[in-house]
Amino acid sequence: MMKQMSDSPTPPEARRREFGAFLRSRREKLTPASVGLAEGFRRRTPGLRREEVALLAGVGTNWYTWLEQGRDVRPSAEVLSALADALRLDPAERRHLFVLNDRLAPEARPAGPERVEEPLRRMLKSLTGQPAYVLGRRWDVLAWNRAAERLFGDYGRLTGDERNIMHMVFADATHRRLLVDWDEFAPVWLAMFRADSARYAGDPDFERLIATLTKASSEFRQWWPRHEVLRRLSSQKRIQHQTAGRMVFEYTSFAVTDYPDMKLIVYTPLEEAKSVEKLEALLHDVKPSGSGHASAETRRTRRVRQNAAAPT
Repeated sequence: MMKQMSDSPTPPEARRREFGAFLRSRREKLTPASVGLAEGFRRRTPGLRREEVALLAGVGTNWYTWLEQGRDVRPSAEVLSALADALRLDPAERRHLFVLNDRLAPEARPAGPERVEEPLRRMLKSLTGQPAYVLGRRWDVLAWNRAAERLFGDYGRLTGDERNIMHMVFADATHRRLLVDWDEFAPVWLAMFRADSARYAGDPDFERLIATLTKASSEFRQWWPRHEVLRRLSSQKRIQHQTAGRMVFEYTSFAVTDYPDMKLIVYTPLEEAKSVEKLEALLHDVKPSGSGHASAETRRTRRVRQNAAAPT
């Protein structure tokens, strides 16, 4: 029993063995032609030779051999990136390479238009009793469901920077009036936005938005230079809707796995202030209890009854 325990690898040893096996498996999948090398003489084993991978990565052959053998060699992040490039690893394989070495993989900064895939759109639509929307890397609202539209307004009427959460919070007076606790949450949202935008420092779209908000909002102008950062994913939000009145929601943010800079934001109505009942009334265009406002359908019904009761 003691002998078996002594033969068991420690976690670092197990990771080094896994790392070496992973390198070997990726090397054996490649051909010289696929990496721009001459085929040369006949090969006894599939894939590239160790010396060829070492050449492509700019490291010594013996040193690379030690890596495959699982020896206690600790490559730097730069060397791991060079190995990932040499072995033509895809993003998932590259992350795995870094994880096996207890390092964070440097992620490429996404660029270009963002697209919300159909499965996520279908899930949004299925959340009939929860306002929800998808945010992009700059906190632009990319997709939303009907409940979100009924609660916050028609995002489809907004264009450019107007459909950005930070723009709505700091530069849209109508949206700001919805947020009961604006003074409390606005600096929190700003700190979360700064943390998310760190990877995009200098990006023209981000810089344009920040310049616009600096000009439009005295609060943004005052708080942005403080460099506060925060990652806060859930809390309660109180909304003062123009027809339904006061509602309370639990706010939750979910990362979209395939798109690290994309988030699904969900507002779950709470029983407090009859929020569930009021949201249901909004969704069905009926008079919310205690709101003091009649819906269009209610007003039409009332007129029909009055006309029927009127003398002829």
